[in-house]
Amino acid sequence: MATTAEKRAQLKRLHESGCFLIPNPWDVGSARYLQGMGFKALATTSAGFAWARGVVDGGVTRDMALAHIAEISAAVDVPVNADFEGGFADAPEDVAESVRLCIETGVAGLSIEDFTGDRANPLYDFDLAVARMRAARAAIDKAGGDVLLTGRTEGFIRGRPDLDETLRRLRAFADAGADCLYAPGISTREQIAAVVQAVAPKPVNLLMGSPSELTVKDCADLGVRRISLGGSLARAAWGGFIRAARQIMEAGSFNGFADAAPGAELNKLFHQMGRGV
Repeated sequence: MATTAEKRAQLKRLHESGCFLIPNPWDVGSARYLQGMGFKALATTSAGFAWARGVVDGGVTRDMALAHIAEISAAVDVPVNADFEGGFADAPEDVAESVRLCIETGVAGLSIEDFTGDRANPLYDFDLAVARMRAARAAIDKAGGDVLLTGRTEGFIRGRPDLDETLRRLRAFADAGADCLYAPGISTREQIAAVVQAVAPKPVNLLMGSPSELTVKDCADLGVRRISLGGSLARAAWGGFIRAARQIMEAGSFNGFADAAPGAELNKLFHQMGRGV
């Protein structure tokens, strides 16, 4: 197994040039499968993990998230970036404490977002959002500085799709010490290019969570350094599960199993990774 220090160094190297995919597993099996496919890094998904635990996205406690992040990080040899939501706190000093605990899981990177959890007032006030990011940076630096910090602004997926405000926040997060910048929900070439230009030379993460005309090459040509998938792989898995279950319940048909992965293939994969019995 790669050491934590090696994983953290590898994640930083991936952000130095080019464009890479960082898909989002929701449990140990999906994480090991993605590693086996050859992906160079992985990221947790708060939504995918929440659904696996039978709660809504945002319904996971800090302790649950920390245990999950530690489990995924220990299960694979590639670096893992934690979807750490808003740090499970409002005040900057409490965000710093949460970040300290997250670092102790052995994760290679983590993101802090500016979503308040209140749908009526979804974004932290600008100054507080920046102070929270600065506190996360300070916690990482105090721990040794080798964990990669992603600054994330949520306006486009929280009913506040204001590009100018998004750019203002991303620039401020970069100045506050974020290593990578992320605005989930931007989707057009113009929006993506604007974000990349606004925070250059720092790298940008792009969420590709739905069908798109854009390819990985298109994203790379726009200057995107990292492409994540959010909860989309988990939703795809849930889609297959729900369709098959509905066919059984509503039509008495088992044809939904036609596209199921062969058990022998899965067993072979996990055995080859040294995890089988």
